[in-house]
Amino acid sequence: MRLRATTLLAAAFLFLAPAASRAALAPYTQNFESLNAADPNVLCAEGWNAYVNIFGPPHVFFYGYGFCAPNGGNAACAVVNGQGGPLQAVQQMSVYSNYDDNQHANGNFVEMNVYREQMIGPGDAGKTVYFQFDSKHGNWTGGSTTAGAFIKTLNPAAGYATTNFVLTDLTAIPQSWGTYSVSFTIDPGLVGQLLQFGFMDTATHYDPTVLFYDNILFAPDIATPSKSKSWGSLKMQYR
Repeated sequence: MRLRATTLLAAAFLFLAPAASRAALAPYTQNFESLNAADPNVLCAEGWNAYVNIFGPPHVFFYGYGFCAPNGGNAACAVVNGQGGPLQAVQQMSVYSNYDDNQHANGNFVEMNVYREQMIGPGDAGKTVYFQFDSKHGNWTGGSTTAGAFIKTLNPAAGYATTNFVLTDLTAIPQSWGTYSVSFTIDPGLVGQLLQFGFMDTATHYDPTVLFYDNILFAPDIATPSKSKSWGSLKMQYR
């Protein structure tokens, strides 16, 4: 996320604002009900990205490539309907592998990442970020196929090297909806780095990898919630 002052007054305000007020991480919620499922660019416009890493057995990194998250097709993700329960309503997001990549046929591992990205600001230091969502398996093959949800930080000053990676394993979740989460505390040394939160799966030989997601909540500061506040009421606070 980049912010650009368009006037001298705005620039002066940014310069004088205390560090604690310049937290760059912003809350995010999405239940996918308002998105146009017929628009192939709707997830891209909503800020979702896709990145593929290719690994050769036994998980030796070959290369990676990224693109703006599509809605539908043979790669990454789509807005779907008819998969929800009472808490997921009509529309959800599905995440799956890149089946247009012939590395599947070569027996190599295709790791798909679908995520949103923000910049960590000075005011974010010391805060605990919280990523919560509903999920269930769709069409899925076991064996070497894996899936998870993550919070990750990357350092642009060091070639976008990964500096933190916190994962919740979703490989063995059922085909019924459940609520899952990932949390991470921001060290002051991470200011100026990128924070990503999202979903990933790894598959080969075109194995099915569909997982469904809904009711996404990203809260940039939940380090000290009061005992009387439930996660449900916290979620409503960020809607």
